[in-house]
Amino acid sequence: MGDNESAASTLPGYEYGLSSVTSVSPCDSTDLNNFGRKFLPPFYAIIFTISLLGNGLVLFIMYKFERLNTVTNIFLINLVTSNLIFTASLPFQAVYHHSEWIFGTVACKLVNSIYFLGFYSSVLFLTLMTFDRYLAVVHVVFATKQRRSCYSIVTAAIVWVVSVLASLESYFSHEVEDDPFLGRICFDNSDPKHKIMGTYSQFVLFFIFPLVVILYCYVRIGLRVISTRMKGKHRTVKLILVIVVLFFMCWSPYNVILLMKEQVTDPCDDSLDYPQYVTHNIAHLYFCVNPVFYTFLGRKFQNHVRRLLVKEVPCLKNHLAVSATSRSFS
Repeated sequence: MGDNESAASTLPGYEYGLSSVTSVSPCDSTDLNNFGRKFLPPFYAIIFTISLLGNGLVLFIMYKFERLNTVTNIFLINLVTSNLIFTASLPFQAVYHHSEWIFGTVACKLVNSIYFLGFYSSVLFLTLMTFDRYLAVVHVVFATKQRRSCYSIVTAAIVWVVSVLASLESYFSHEVEDDPFLGRICFDNSDPKHKIMGTYSQFVLFFIFPLVVILYCYVRIGLRVISTRMKGKHRTVKLILVIVVLFFMCWSPYNVILLMKEQVTDPCDDSLDYPQYVTHNIAHLYFCVNPVFYTFLGRKFQNHVRRLLVKEVPCLKNHLAVSATSRSFS
């Protein structure tokens, strides 16, 4: 199967607003097909590999050296898990873009659901982590009493339930069909008007709402840190802030392009096809590069990596400085 406009509407994460796949595409999308076939499979393979190694390393380091029952660590573990769930859909997408859908109807439904489950849960955990920092910094007395491991477990469970329920729609709406030009396709069979509503709902609930909450929390956090000179809070706040900024830098262009495409009335207007392709795949980078920021900004994570290297390669002991561990992953 070539990766054309029909394919773009069938693969997870692409715009809801395109109509369902038809037997004959009304537009010439040969160039877009060739672009996707050449570019996307290796790109997804690279993202999958880096994400698996990076997020896997973060989980391993936390398991090896950290207390896993602290509030911050519980949220971080869930965030990394969300990244890995999202990443699990990429090999299927790579094969699909290269040829056609060969995995069957159940896999079509599951892969789309997994994609959205990872995406939705990542957004919600970013928002939750920011709100938790807000409580810890701005409402210290309340946070001291309420921020226990049970609080983080319950709120994390709520995030997963909401994310699973939100991703179920994709499971029920996707089907597999044989197309004479595209081959076997996995596509969203829901009503076009419903897809448009889905685009706007996703934009509001999983982009605008988190953005508003996060901006409010960080403005309050910044004012409190500046006014009270809470030096001990700077590094953890900076780490989560960078992860959040990275997410919105990666996903904002794609969301803007989606909304712009909803205003296009000509179904053969391909002026936004390439921007959509590029911004959507830039968005995928988030799930493999944010573990790198744990390494660069997380002082304790850097120390844990050095400890691991010294343990496995003793000859590095004289070249790597390792400090005593503390109890907070930040």
